Amino acid sequence: MSAPFAAQHADLARLEARGRLRMLAPRAGIDFASNDYLGLAASPELAAAIAAALARGVPVGSGGSRLLRGNHPEHEALEAEAADFFGSEAALFLATGYAANSALLSTLPQRGDLVLADELIHASSHEGLRLTRAAHRFFAHNDIAACEAAIAQWQGEGGKGRVWIAIETLYSMDGDFAPLAGLSALALRTGAVLIADEAHATGVFGPGGRGLVATLPTRAHVISLHTCGKALGVEGALLCGPVVLRACLINRARGFIFSTAPSPLIAAGLRAALRLIAAGDALRTELAARIALAERLLLPLGAQGHGAPILPLVLGDDRRTMGVAARLQQAGFDIRGIRPPTVPPGTSRLRIVITRNAAPADITALAAALGPVLAGDARA
Repeated sequence: MSAPFAAQHADLARLEARGRLRMLAPRAGIDFASNDYLGLAASPELAAAIAAALARGVPVGSGGSRLLRGNHPEHEALEAEAADFFGSEAALFLATGYAANSALLSTLPQRGDLVLADELIHASSHEGLRLTRAAHRFFAHNDIAACEAAIAQWQGEGGKGRVWIAIETLYSMDGDFAPLAGLSALALRTGAVLIADEAHATGVFGPGGRGLVATLPTRAHVISLHTCGKALGVEGALLCGPVVLRACLINRARGFIFSTAPSPLIAAGLRAALRLIAAGDALRTELAARIALAERLLLPLGAQGHGAPILPLVLGDDRRTMGVAARLQQAGFDIRGIRPPTVPPGTSRLRIVITRNAAPADITALAAALGPVLAGDARA
């Protein structure tokens, strides 16, 4: 009989041999890695909101699931304010974006339905699709015609249920935007529901930071997910849509029903975060200027830019990617390498993220360091 964890040791050894072994590392250097786009995570305003909530008796822990004793007035106040802010009938607060995507896709689509997902959709959406009772297929990234053809093919095969189209409005690893208006029009034309994951757009894009879905002329057919641990600076996720969405998730979503509720303090902090991003046009203008500077300096070095905070620099090879990232980290820039399965094989990359945590001078310094590092790597 082999050692009790021989299979696990062997799996880790295989990952290491392929240059894909992951390890936790403390934060160090100038932030070019986080999703704290507006720099709110360590803001005095959010700290003050949490302190004020503690002072008025809001508990640290919830004590149970929302369906037991864990439902706190702060949760319900947050959901009411979020529904008003994002322009939906209702909202439901979950502990993470992963939990929200998984709960949504595993619960709402029914047997006989079809979920069509962009091939670059979040891993959490894949988890929901693994659990869903509906059929599911993927369509080519940002390809409206491919999505429409998939609907027609499914219907031609006898499919008669509801179609659900799952996308990100701003893609987390490529930094490009979904053709949202066209996909929304397709959903309206075919009677589909559009599931729009706004994780990387919330707070940064749309009127008052409300996300890109807020630019659509009609949203009755849209469910939006707003992650709270990125530009909002806190944690958790808000699912926004019709009242029936909230009711179905409360009754059917196992990840919601059987999870301890998030801390009421986090809900209090998020209420403050919504107010900050609503009044945050100056923050967004400042961030946009830094993104423009980064694109001007980094695109000539091979990075890709679409006007978003995420500028990927695809290097391809896993080991090369991690080596370049390590040299930049040694130079004082916190940039992380991204490898499969997070991205497709052969597309390992530096994920360079522009936030308000890095000043313009820091961006200029990064560009000055990146060129020699890449040149040295190419000669190695």
